[in-house]
Amino acid sequence: MKIIKTCFSGLFIIDNFHSTDKRGVFCKTFNKKAFLDFNIDFTIDESFYSVSNKNVVRGMHFQLPNSDHHKLVCVPAGKILDVVVDLRKSSETYKNFFSIELSAENRKSLWIPKGFAHGFKSLEDNTITIYNVSTVYNPDLDTGIRYDSFGFDWGNDIADISDRDLGLKSLEEYSINNPF
Repeated sequence: MKIIKTCFSGLFIIDNFHSTDKRGVFCKTFNKKAFLDFNIDFTIDESFYSVSNKNVVRGMHFQLPNSDHHKLVCVPAGKILDVVVDLRKSSETYKNFFSIELSAENRKSLWIPKGFAHGFKSLEDNTITIYNVSTVYNPDLDTGIRYDSFGFDWGNDIADISDRDLGLKSLEEYSINNPF
């Protein structure tokens, strides 16, 4: 497992250990010691997965304090374009976005600290995305920003977005009362 810094404070790409033989693939997606070596103290309180069709956009989601959480995202089947937006007002990268392709083929994960909105576009049918999070889901503190409000180019081939995601505030609207 190799942990790679990004230009965003606290946001890391995880190059997961894996081996392949005639039986298939074995992939390690979490190692507490490796994370602690990078000062990432992560306890998984819940784990979710989604299955998405090609060109579905999900996001941009986050939970508000005191239910905000760190998130570890990986893709064991298929491929996504994973996108985060820094909502931390004190950060040098405030309101900037970062994107990376996560796939079953590249076996990378993304470590997302508290204070980021997260979403993705599925690039293949039947893509499975796993989210391991450090707090329990709280529907009263669950929110997000509109996927098209921060300058990221999702392409012209979006197949579906939920009504909930379409109804989220823009990044600028959200920034007025941003608790991060």
